[in-house]
Amino acid sequence: QVQLVESGGGLVQAGGSLRLSCAASGRTFSSYAMGWFRQAPGKEREFVATIHWSGRDTYHADSVKGRFTISRDNAKNTVYLQMNSLKPEETAVYYCAATTIYPATTPRDYVGWGQGIQVTVSS
Repeated sequence: QVQLVESGGGLVQAGGSLRLSCAASGRTFSSYAMGWFRQAPGKEREFVATIHWSGRDTYHADSVKGRFTISRDNAKNTVYLQMNSLKPEETAVYYCAATTIYPATTPRDYVGWGQGIQVTVSS
């Protein structure tokens, strides 16, 4: 089982940028597709983006297309989420997750989760 730890969250003004990182332990990182989800208080966990285990293909939710970019560095066992033009309604806890399915957009398809990191976008 892969262990995941997110970093890079925090407080940013609307229109600003943040880059989230997710470090994975274990030698099998490159065999997993990876995803990012977010969950706001009182709402369901929402798919944000996923990336193929090779890094050659990505899929982003329509709501973030053109503003967020998922990427990975298999040599560093790390997946990233670059978030630009952030909006206040995107305030949430962001989670990275690992899956053997690509593309996977529902939480039940993921087999490992990070603890989550808070992103707060002020207006």
